[in-house]
Amino acid sequence: MTPTFTPGRNIALKVPPHAYEATIRFYRDVLRLQPIENHPPNVGFEFGGKQLWVDRVASLSQAEVWLEILTDEVSAAAAYLEAAGVVRCDAIEPLPEGHQGFWIADPASIVLHLGARSGEW
Repeated sequence: MTPTFTPGRNIALKVPPHAYEATIRFYRDVLRLQPIENHPPNVGFEFGGKQLWVDRVASLSQAEVWLEILTDEVSAAAAYLEAAGVVRCDAIEPLPEGHQGFWIADPASIVLHLGARSGEW
């Protein structure tokens, strides 16, 4: 079976500490995007049909964009992606215990969270 993939609703901006507050102000005060207020201490904004999360990451020197991809069958997707030569990068950030998903990167080093469509977060 070939798994199907669809975009998830989450986009994460991983931002170094020196740019974090200015990035928050940009999306909140300059663009005036609607904040997401039900996930403190996380900072997020409504972004069309998506959610844009701004995460402070101490080990970064420049910002990164991370995307979410969903599938109906995580184990089939894992086998398919491995056969296609896609390397998992699960050590990049811990996922919650019991979470159905994992991390991969595209050829341009954009990080993608691949998760179960039923477990969308």
